[in-house]
Amino acid sequence: MVVGDYTKQYAVLRDYVLELQATNVDTTVKIQVESEPNCKNSTSLGALKKGFTIGMRDFLGLDGAFMKGPFPGQILIVVGVDSNHGIYPLAYAIVETENTDSWKWFLECLGDDLDMANSNFTFISDRQKGLIPAIAHIFPCVEHKYCLRHIYKNMRKVWRTTEYKEHLWNCAKATTIPEFETLMREFRSYDVEAYEWIMKIPPHHCARSHLSVFNSKLVKGRDKPIITCLEFIREYLMKRVCNVMKVINKCTGSLTPTGERLLQANISSASQYTARWNGVSKYQIKGPWHDQHVVDMGQMTCSCRKWELTGMPCKNAIARINEMSDNGEQVGELYTYVHKVYWLETWKSMCSFTVDPIKGRSMWPKSDCPTTLTPPPHHKQPGRPKKKRRQTADEKSVSQSQKENPQQGQCES
Repeated sequence: MVVGDYTKQYAVLRDYVLELQATNVDTTVKIQVESEPNCKNSTSLGALKKGFTIGMRDFLGLDGAFMKGPFPGQILIVVGVDSNHGIYPLAYAIVETENTDSWKWFLECLGDDLDMANSNFTFISDRQKGLIPAIAHIFPCVEHKYCLRHIYKNMRKVWRTTEYKEHLWNCAKATTIPEFETLMREFRSYDVEAYEWIMKIPPHHCARSHLSVFNSKLVKGRDKPIITCLEFIREYLMKRVCNVMKVINKCTGSLTPTGERLLQANISSASQYTARWNGVSKYQIKGPWHDQHVVDMGQMTCSCRKWELTGMPCKNAIARINEMSDNGEQVGELYTYVHKVYWLETWKSMCSFTVDPIKGRSMWPKSDCPTTLTPPPHHKQPGRPKKKRRQTADEKSVSQSQKENPQQGQCES
């Protein structure tokens, strides 16, 4: 009686859509109904679409999570990354199951809504069998990368020691081909069988994911009726924008907190490097560990490739800027060499678009559609519904150590 009826909420789903679009301008909601009683609902809030466009990061994570109520279903989510390396939820859908057809429909809606036909987007996901062919069919030219955390979780089923994790992450963090090949040779010398398993996954298909963060926020809403679940997601997004704005209002300086932290780390490392000018626009940078790179200030690149990959001046580039400053040249503020995606103004602009509240159900407009939506076939789930997701071996070991040492666990958290 408090959260609503699982069956009756499908009948007023179109009324909810009208209210949501009336209060949140430029919001896109698509409902697909099949001849059988199955319904798909995709939502992309207008405020989040505008903020994502300003963020200048064509990077999207895709994932799915089970519905916990009496009706089967999956919540599909699309998450971007903001200027502070935090999550930026963009769109979500409720479908009957996580298969190729559902992902194709959701990706088609997403592509039309964001005008992704001529954009250079990058997708990241786990290796879900239905999602891989869907991306290849809808967006054949995009980069599709796999979440390294999921790759290591599969690897840990066979190879359990921490050395494998260190080798894997070192290889994934390599920024140049020679560095990557050297680390892979070290991995092969450590364990040939594990190396061959990794080689089945293309090396450029490794990246980190923010999807588990957003999924964890939806746990308490996934066992609710469909409109209550959709409202749980919308209210979380509305609250999250407010919380981020509170953090932004406390920030000082020109960069986001994460951007400032990364820049200061590079500044600290740059003090050990020396720069030599070639007389035009290139500098030779030499470090204390026999590492040597070339910085081209005309192209704003470095042979280590970290400046191009991250948008943050690497320690070699900062050493060059320090050399110019010591010679009396005008170099300007250091933050101007950082990509605008890390600027505080960019982050503030992304979060300036708010998700608006909606009125109660008694005040919703009535849909004039002659048909009535019905829920999918009812399937009673055996046993008591689980609230928490299944933990990995790493998470179980952390939980156990915190139980044995509560003082240490509290400090680490």
